Amino acid sequence: MKIVFMGTPDFSVPCLRALVEKGYEVALVVTQADKPKGRGHKLTPPPVKKYALTQGIPVYQPEKMKDNSTYEYLKCIGADLYIVVAYGKILPEAILQLPKYGCINVHASLLPKLRGAAPIQWSIINGEAVTGVTTMQMDVGLDTGDMLLKKEIPIEERDTGETLHDKLTVLGKEVLLETLEALEEGMLNPQKQDDSLSNYAPMIDKTVSKIDFSKDCLSICRLIRAMNSYPFAHTFYEGKLLKIIQATPVKGNDFTGENGEILAVDADGILIKCDNGAICATEIQMEGKRKMLTSEYVKGNSFTIGTILE
Repeated sequence: MKIVFMGTPDFSVPCLRALVEKGYEVALVVTQADKPKGRGHKLTPPPVKKYALTQGIPVYQPEKMKDNSTYEYLKCIGADLYIVVAYGKILPEAILQLPKYGCINVHASLLPKLRGAAPIQWSIINGEAVTGVTTMQMDVGLDTGDMLLKKEIPIEERDTGETLHDKLTVLGKEVLLETLEALEEGMLNPQKQDDSLSNYAPMIDKTVSKIDFSKDCLSICRLIRAMNSYPFAHTFYEGKLLKIIQATPVKGNDFTGENGEILAVDADGILIKCDNGAICATEIQMEGKRKMLTSEYVKGNSFTIGTILE
C-alpha cells in the first residue's frame, strides 16, 4: 500500500516514524512551507520535513492545496491512501477523492466533541476529565468525517498543554497503526458523528491566553495549564507583560479586593484575587526576564500589593 503522509508539527512525527518503522511504503511527505524562526528569522523546516529527509522520503511543500498543479502532482504519485496528522491545511474534495482508500486523519480528541485546530488545549480549558485520539475518514467538512477507531486517556490534575500533547503523540501512533491493520483486514466499521455533540476548538492565540480575573480560580488555573508551554497565559503588571507559568487555585469567598488585585506576595507565590477565590502564581516570567519560580524572582524584585493586574 503506497501512502502519502501529510503533517507539519512535532505531533505528526511519531505517526510518520511509526509508518516507516513498520515498513509501510511512504512515497511522499506533504508539509507546510519552511518558516522564519528565532532572532535571526532563519528559515526553518517543519519537524515532519526534518524527519522525512533523514529517511530519504521526498518532501512536497505546496503553497495552496486548491491549485491544479498540486492536484496533478499528487495524482501522479498514485497513492492508495493519504494519512493526515496535523497538516494545518484544508484538503479540497478533488484531492480527498484521489487515493483508493481515501484520507485518514489522526485527530487529538474524542470526536465529535472537539473539532478544530487546538483540541488538546481546549480539553483542559473546558475541564474535561478524559480526552484521546480518534482516527477519521476525512470528508469536506472540518473534522466531520466518519470515525474509525478511538482510544481515550484521563486528563490528570497537573496535566499541561505540553504534557497532554506528549501523551497524545504516543497514543496517536498506536491508534493509527491499529487503524491501518483493521483497514488491511477489512475490519473497519466507520461510525457517523453526531453533530449535536460537537464543540469547536479554535486555534490558540494571545487573545485566548490573556487571563480574565473575573473568572473563577479553577477556570483560570485550567487556562494556565493549557497554555503551558505555548503561548503561556498572561496578564500585565504596571504595563509589562507578565506570563504565569504555573499557579494553584485557592477557593474561598473571604478574599477582599478587586478581581486581578495582588493580595499578597511571599515565598509561596503571588496571591491574586479572582471570582470566588484567588490564584497563587508559583512560577512566572516577567517581560525581559527568564522563567523563574516566584520564590526566586521576589528575592531581587518586588510586586506592589494592591496593584490591579490588567
